[in-house]
Amino acid sequence: MKDYIAEAERDLLHTYNRYQVVLDKGEGVHLYDIEGKQYLDFVSGIGVFALGYANKEYNDALKSQIDKVIHTSNYYYNVPAINAAKKLKAVSGMDRVFFTNSGAEAVEGALKAARKYAFLKDGKNDHEIIAMNHSFHGRTFGALSVTGNPHYREAFEPMIGNIKFADYNDFDSVMQQVTDKTCAIIMETVQGEGGIHPATEYFLKKVRALCDEKDILLILDEIQCGMGRTGYMYAWQKFGVKPDIMTTAKALGCGVPVGAFLMTEKAGQNSLVAGDHGTTYGGNPLACAAIDKVLDLFDTNHIIDNVREVSDYLEEKLEELKNRYDFIIDRRGSGLLQGLELDRPVGEIITKALDNGLILINAGTNVIRFIPPLVITKSDVDEMIKILEPCLS
Repeated sequence: MKDYIAEAERDLLHTYNRYQVVLDKGEGVHLYDIEGKQYLDFVSGIGVFALGYANKEYNDALKSQIDKVIHTSNYYYNVPAINAAKKLKAVSGMDRVFFTNSGAEAVEGALKAARKYAFLKDGKNDHEIIAMNHSFHGRTFGALSVTGNPHYREAFEPMIGNIKFADYNDFDSVMQQVTDKTCAIIMETVQGEGGIHPATEYFLKKVRALCDEKDILLILDEIQCGMGRTGYMYAWQKFGVKPDIMTTAKALGCGVPVGAFLMTEKAGQNSLVAGDHGTTYGGNPLACAAIDKVLDLFDTNHIIDNVREVSDYLEEKLEELKNRYDFIIDRRGSGLLQGLELDRPVGEIITKALDNGLILINAGTNVIRFIPPLVITKSDVDEMIKILEPCLS
C-alpha cells in the first residue's frame, strides 16, 4: 500500500490531502483496502453510494448499457435519457431537466439560467445573485463565486461579478441584500460543508414569498442533501417550498459521475434556448441508465422508508454521545446527514476511526460528518458507535 501511495504522490497533482489508505473494493456498507482490511463506510463517497456497494441490479443495468452504447452526443436522442428525465421529474415535481457531469456543472447551468431569465425581461447584464455565507456549491468559477467561504475564493479572484452574501436562516440579512437588480437567490436546503445546518421552515417560506413577490428565481442546491438523504426525495419537499431551479448530483448516479439541474416550466421556457448551454458527456446513455436504475431501486427497495427509520436511531445514538462528552457541543442534521460539533478540531479523531475500521469525514474543522449509504441498518449504527466512542475517549 505504501508503494502505491508513493507512486500516486509522484504522479497526481497534489490537490487533496488523502488518508493513507488505498481502497480496492466494496460490498454493502463496507469497503476494503488492497491489503484486505475492512472498513465500515459512513461517508458513502461523500453522499454518492446511497445504495451501497456491489448492488447486483445496479451493476447489471450498467453492464447491459455498456454492451449497447455508452455515448452518442446530444445531437441525438437516447432512450435512457428520456426514461431518466421522466422519472426524475416524477420524484422531484419539477418540469424540465438538463443532465450534467457533476454537481458543480449543475450549479453553473443554474446560474446561467437565472441570468438569462433576467436578461430576457429587461435586456440588461447587471443582475445580482444572492448566496449564503458558509455555503458550498463547487470548485468551478461560477460555483465558487457563490460559495460563501472567502478562503476558497481568495486565491482565484476576481470571481464572476454581482454576487452578494447573506446569512443563512436570517431573513433580515437577505432583505438587506435585495435590490431591483436581484435575479436569483441560491442556497443549500441543508448546508453540508458549512457544518450541517438545515434551513428552517420559516426561512425557506419567507425567501420563497420574497422571490414570488419580486419575480426572483429561487435556486435550491440539493446536491448533497437530496436523493432521499433527509427522508424526503429532496429536502425542500418536507416544507413544500418548491424552487424555480434545483441542482442534484451525487447519489443521482450512485457512482457514475452525473448531475442535473431542473427547472419549473416558467423558468425553463423563459431562459436557456438552443446554443445557450451544452455538454459533451452530459445525459449520455450510460449515465442516464444509472439514473434510471437508481430511481427504480429507490422505489422497489423502499429507500426513503429505511432512511426515516434508521435516521431516528442514528440521531438517538449521536445524542447519547453528545450527552456523555462535554467537548461535544451540538448534534444537528436531517435524516442520514448528521454532524457532531466539537469544541476542538476533529481531524485526529477521524484518523483514529479510520485506523480502527470506520470511515468518517469532517464538515469544517470541528464537525464530524455522518453521511452513510442510505441502506444502513440499526446494527450498522451500533457498529459505528462501538468504533467511534473509544476514539472520542
